[in-house]
Amino acid sequence: MRSYFTRERFGRLQWLAGSLLLAFLLQAVWLVHLELSAGHGLEVGEGSRIAEGLKQWHRQGTAGAPYLESTPRFDDPESADFDRQHSPLPYLVSTAPLLLWPQPLNADSAAYWLWLPRFPFLAVGVFLGASLWYVARRLCGNTGGLIALSFYCFSPSLIQASATWHTEPEILAVWGAFGAVFTAIAVAHTLYAPREVVLWNWRRIVLLGVSFAIAVGAQFSLVVVIPVALALLLYVAPVRKRAGAVIWIASSSLAVLLLFSFYFFHPGAFARSMGHADLWGASWAGFAVKGVYEHVAAQVSRSCPALIVALPVAVATYACWPRTRYFGNSAPGLLALIFLFLGMAHPHVAGAGFLLAAIPFLFIFVAGVFADLLETEYRTLVSAVIAGLLLAYVGWSVFNLAKVPPG
Repeated sequence: MRSYFTRERFGRLQWLAGSLLLAFLLQAVWLVHLELSAGHGLEVGEGSRIAEGLKQWHRQGTAGAPYLESTPRFDDPESADFDRQHSPLPYLVSTAPLLLWPQPLNADSAAYWLWLPRFPFLAVGVFLGASLWYVARRLCGNTGGLIALSFYCFSPSLIQASATWHTEPEILAVWGAFGAVFTAIAVAHTLYAPREVVLWNWRRIVLLGVSFAIAVGAQFSLVVVIPVALALLLYVAPVRKRAGAVIWIASSSLAVLLLFSFYFFHPGAFARSMGHADLWGASWAGFAVKGVYEHVAAQVSRSCPALIVALPVAVATYACWPRTRYFGNSAPGLLALIFLFLGMAHPHVAGAGFLLAAIPFLFIFVAGVFADLLETEYRTLVSAVIAGLLLAYVGWSVFNLAKVPPG
């Protein structure tokens, strides 16, 4: 144990990253406090999520398949009100802590027990930040990792998503998609090792399967990350395509099994839910509407106001400077474009999840390009500009968070 807690593993850099993640958590907790302290009770969406989750935990049906108060249409008795966007996973995650509450869930104690459904998503927000820090350090170095993590830890959209403050818990889907993509890349890199690939990679196979299951379980249309992961596996390790395909099949099979487990292994409920699931639902009409592009631009700028300046600079640098066009920068940038594209193609509920999922990839892309700029002869100037941008961004985010009214 003593050899594990070394300066290399837990040095000044790790403490700084931990402090940023703590700041992120405190901001999200503050939002939850503001909402619950107003005493307005449950929102419709959260109330439905809690009711459906408890229904399944108490073996009274399957969450969202169908809803408790749904009424089958007269012309189609089988078309009851199913959740077409989510499996029971978000419902179960949200309500699992409520099983520990020793008293009835009544209005008198709501100020206390209403915190419990928020804890899992607060934790997921921190886990996603830690995952982004780990990946960004690997791709961009220590400085790039800190830049990406700073963007993340003061992002209004990601703080709001982690607090589920007047929004759906898309943070779970974002974590699953992020994990699926970069676990696939990590698995592909291990294929170059001269070992028995499949058995040696069993931990990463499990991790990839779990990531698939979380992504698809949290938002059905994120099933697209599964073929994306296969493409990454085959591209990064072209000399071991057969091993990569075997790993992908094993992980996908595990993901199906885990998805089935979210239905508590009830084949009928699983089959009916999959029959109603909106696994694609894309519409190309939005690409001809100017307002869709304005909405996407507004969402990106709202997620991180610093991107208004940083993203154009990073894109221009990437386009003009060949040194920045390597896999560590290109892959996050391309994946961000894919998720933005899918967000535009899904103008309704699923679109918000795709747009939010694009943001961590944008953070890594920008951080990678900035890290390259810091290695030039203009390092002093670039450092001053980045430091000023981050300080202004952090100050703006904290100032606006302090102005949020209760409720």
